[in-house]
Amino acid sequence: MKSKRRNHSAQFKAKVALATVKADKTSAELSKQFQVHPTQITKWKKQLTDSLPEIFSLRRDQVLQEQQALIDQLYQQIGQQKVELDWLKKNCNLTLKQKRLSIEPDYQQLSIVRQCELLGLAKSSLYYSSCLCTGSA
Repeated sequence: MKSKRRNHSAQFKAKVALATVKADKTSAELSKQFQVHPTQITKWKKQLTDSLPEIFSLRRDQVLQEQQALIDQLYQQIGQQKVELDWLKKNCNLTLKQKRLSIEPDYQQLSIVRQCELLGLAKSSLYYSSCLCTGSA
C-alpha cells in the first residue's frame, strides 16, 4: 500500500532547519521529534545555510538602490535650481516692464509660471502688459 506523500510548510521546514543549525540534538533525535527522515533534515539545513547570504545581501542591495534613487533626485533638484538661478541672475535687476518683457515663452527649461514666480510677477500681469504693448485693451 502506498503511503500518502507529505507536504511540509515553509515555516515547518525553517523550524526544523534552525533546530539542526543549533546542534542541540542529533539528526536522529530531530528526525524522531519532527517525524521527518534524517536525509530530508540534512537537505533543509543545506538550503538554509546556502540561502542565508542572499537574505542579508538583498536587504543591503535594496538600501543601496534607495540611496541611489535619493541621490539622483537630489542631483536633479540641484540642476533645476542652477538653471533657475542662472536665469534669475540674467533678469533680476530689471524694471517691472522689463521683467514682463523678459519672460521667455519658448524657454524649455523653465515654464512661464516658474519664470513669473522667480521674478515676483503674477502670470495675469503678462496678459495685461501684452494688451498694453499691442494696444488691444
